[in-house]
Amino acid sequence: MPDRPTDDAALLAAAREGDLAAFEALVREHTRTVFAHALRFFGDQTAAEDTVQEVWIKVYRSLGSFDGRAKFSTWLYRVTRNTCLDSVRAGARRPIPVDPIDAIAAPGDLADEVALTVSVEAAMRALAPEDRDAFSAVALFGLTYAEVAETLQIPVGTVKSRVFRARRSLAHLLDFPKAGV
Repeated sequence: MPDRPTDDAALLAAAREGDLAAFEALVREHTRTVFAHALRFFGDQTAAEDTVQEVWIKVYRSLGSFDGRAKFSTWLYRVTRNTCLDSVRAGARRPIPVDPIDAIAAPGDLADEVALTVSVEAAMRALAPEDRDAFSAVALFGLTYAEVAETLQIPVGTVKSRVFRARRSLAHLLDFPKAGV
């Protein structure tokens, strides 16, 4: 049995040639990231799960149109973001608004890790959508500021300021101490 490709570019090339195992490897590798972005966008697990399915269907159907000018993760981010926005535009789903004050309160009787996860998700949903979008692209999808700027069609400086605002807001909402204090 030949060695299986492990990097995104090789998996994508194999999937484009009809290798379903390569496509499944891409799905396994990136589903958590797609789910996390959708969950942070909608604030609802069911909506996030539905979005993950829609994203992978769109990716599979569009394998032939991926031109390789961007990294796979950049393209996947764009497909994920557009799928979330399309759901809202179609009226199928709406992001669940979260009051920043509610985001601060974490459940007291859960394990620390679960409480932190719940707090982080609530804090992410409390961010301004444009800040959350830029931050998710950098933190979840691992895109560079330049890649985010190109994808969102905004200047790199705007991406930097949105990511900075998101980090600052998250630190405040999660009550992280300031560095050096």
